[in-house]
Amino acid sequence: MTFFEFMKRFPTEDAIIKHFLEIRYPNGVSCNHCGSGRVYQESKRKKVFGCNGCMSTFSPFKDTIFEKSSTDLRKWFYAIHLFLNGKKGISGLQLQREIGVTYKTAWRMLQQIRIAMGNAEHKEFFDTIVEIDETYVGGKPRKKNRKDDDDDLTPPNKRGRGTKKTPVVGVVDRENKQVICQSCPTKQQRAAAYSKTTH
Repeated sequence: MTFFEFMKRFPTEDAIIKHFLEIRYPNGVSCNHCGSGRVYQESKRKKVFGCNGCMSTFSPFKDTIFEKSSTDLRKWFYAIHLFLNGKKGISGLQLQREIGVTYKTAWRMLQQIRIAMGNAEHKEFFDTIVEIDETYVGGKPRKKNRKDDDDDLTPPNKRGRGTKKTPVVGVVDRENKQVICQSCPTKQQRAAAYSKTTH
């Protein structure tokens, strides 16, 4: 996702909050204190909800890296995007320049993101040794399988990034020999899926 695609999908902080709530509360927001579903979002403090059940307020961001943070959530999400897509990581100075915060804030955000990515609650997942490999499936179609004659003008399939082939990633557990295989969407498929969500 490019910066412009990110801003188109999340133009405001409210859009980020809505996206977060849909992920964390798929069945609807419920009170952190009493579990009641009779809650409402405060008009001035968008990150705070009120409960009509126990008449208290709560934050749906409790126990997350966004808790007690005054930084715009769009900057948080874009920082996570940069962190995940940086092959060699991202420094605090670079993040400071990218999202327009102080170095202290950028450093703290990176620390929180690293802690969240550490997945400390499921350390047992990393007790085993796994092997990962990838391949690309698909190739130039035969003439009899082509949909129309215009395919003759189609340039040959590119190699590596930009290819129309379907990437497949496989993971094998060395101990029990269990194999997990997952196909990944191509760039064209991701673009098509993204266009459907934005229209």
